[in-house]
Amino acid sequence: MPSSKNYLEFILEQLSGLSDITFRQMMGEYIIYYRDKIIGGIYDNRFLVKPVESARAKMPDAPLQLPYEGAKEMLLVDNVDNRDFLTELVSAMFDELPEVKKKKK
Repeated sequence: MPSSKNYLEFILEQLSGLSDITFRQMMGEYIIYYRDKIIGGIYDNRFLVKPVESARAKMPDAPLQLPYEGAKEMLLVDNVDNRDFLTELVSAMFDELPEVKKKKK
């Protein structure tokens, strides 16, 4: 089931305190970027983030879930109503996230 545009807009609004949040639609789902690094995405109307140490520290009880079949597990963010928490989470994750690989032409 593809994620809804309404859920995407809600998550983007919750992250609006951060500059440079962008997204890209891919096969009915949405990949979320912060300052050009992938932080996670919206899959089946679930906000999932990469399981880096800072994210695990802020959400020690968060379950790992598959965004889609064959993908690596990601952490489920269930506290999406707390804008301050989401801002802190994404900010804390930034330094641990890998740079996006540039496509060769």
